[in-house]
Amino acid sequence: RGTRSGWCLKCVLSCSKVGDPRPGQPYKGGNFCAFLPDNREGQKTAVLLKKAFEQGLTFQIKSFNGEERVTWGLIPHKASWDGGKARNGYPDAQYLREVCTVL
Repeated sequence: RGTRSGWCLKCVLSCSKVGDPRPGQPYKGGNFCAFLPDNREGQKTAVLLKKAFEQGLTFQIKSFNGEERVTWGLIPHKASWDGGKARNGYPDAQYLREVCTVL
């Protein structure tokens, strides 16, 4: 299966930005984990994902039962090492190419 490498982002409150339902106000968050392969393509993708995070593009605010919450944004992330594409996991031979296109 090769070497596995993962990174985690914990977004608790400070995801708020202009255009959100309540800019500057705290939101409930959660633990968000995403995984990349430990190879050259995975490392290149990690750099691009870091830039997207720094620009506020990784997460978005959505309303659930009248309460705004932090969720993944429009950038696809692999949240599992297995389960395949249908479950946001690996194997998915096209993922790195697709996410780099989005980024």
